[in-house]
Amino acid sequence: MMNGMGGFGMGFGWLFWIVILAVIIWAVIRLVNANQNREVYPGSKGEDALEVLKKRYAKGEISREEFERMKRDLQ
Repeated sequence: MMNGMGGFGMGFGWLFWIVILAVIIWAVIRLVNANQNREVYPGSKGEDALEVLKKRYAKGEISREEFERMKRDLQ
């Protein structure tokens, strides 16, 4: 004898677990992408644009002329 559901619950039980697994995978992907975005954009840590510019100049990513021009643009 069936348990009153006609076997419906047993047949779609696997679908429930697939949906749960998909939600978990989606959440992990969102968390990983959020962390990568924070690392890519240094200004997202609360630094202002001038601080980022100074760090780029200190690292040698931009020349003195570029630094001065960008600094004037920011002010």
